Amino acid sequence: MPGPVAGSKSRVYADVNTLKSREYWDYEAHVPNWNNQEDYQLVRKLGRGKYSEVFEAINITNNEKVVVKILKPVKKKKIKREIKILENLRGGTNIIRLVDTVKDPVALDYCHSMGIMHRDVKPHNVMIDHQLRKLRLIDWGLAEFYHPSQEYNVRVASRYFKGPELLVDYQMYDYSLDMWSLGCMLASMIFQKEPFFHGQDNYDQLVRIAKVLGTDELFGYLRKYHIELDPRFKDLLGQQSRKRWEQFVQTENQHLVSPEALDLLDKLLRYDHQQRLTATEAMEHPYFCKQNKHYHTHSFYHFLSFSPLSLLLGSTVYSATL
Repeated sequence: MPGPVAGSKSRVYADVNTLKSREYWDYEAHVPNWNNQEDYQLVRKLGRGKYSEVFEAINITNNEKVVVKILKPVKKKKIKREIKILENLRGGTNIIRLVDTVKDPVALDYCHSMGIMHRDVKPHNVMIDHQLRKLRLIDWGLAEFYHPSQEYNVRVASRYFKGPELLVDYQMYDYSLDMWSLGCMLASMIFQKEPFFHGQDNYDQLVRIAKVLGTDELFGYLRKYHIELDPRFKDLLGQQSRKRWEQFVQTENQHLVSPEALDLLDKLLRYDHQQRLTATEAMEHPYFCKQNKHYHTHSFYHFLSFSPLSLLLGSTVYSATL
């Protein structure tokens, strides 16, 4: 039997980090200083990697030519490590100089972090400039400030993107309403079925959802939150079994579907609003780390190496000069 593995130690610089303060090497605890992304105007694409794209850009505040590296929303740990290392090496001989670190305002996560629910997330309210890789969440006419335990109007959102809580008149909803709508958009894109839940009216909309997520789960949700269902649903709903997401995969859309996409979808389209992923959690989902192909879906979306959904959630950028 082989003995225990022998230890080894580098012949040079072995104690560098031991002798430095924890702040130097503990990148997980590092908090980057995010500045204004509007200072940089992209000029042309230079290249792309598995987790990033690189552009030539101009700092419009001083006309300095820079290289901008746009990082996909992978694990925060990896992003912090790269930034912290570049900060530590700043000024080193023949090392690319880190000029700035900027972060996209995270559309959903940002508004939620500011205490605001959008309440009308849908494709028509998402504007994308593919050339400049910019996204804007628009039409804040139905947005509202969130307060715990407050009851809100359920007559919000567009029918095809209404969360179950609105359809069963549960007024104590929260930011997770926007995440349901995001899930509906994802389902539309990967299955090439727009809209995914195509109800003829608000009652039929819940029926369409139940035909996918099942009635047992619906009634469990109603019991948990002590929601009394409108009697008109009794005959409409019937008994529906939960479908597997794989059942919606066809020859025409299979190139858009991956296990990660189905897992993300499953974690967004939940009856129970408290079980849905938050925007921050969604950004960290493996689905956004796996998108390396160029996809085409409906006319309102063109999948580049970044999904519009990842842009809607947010991305990280840093710029450097040679």
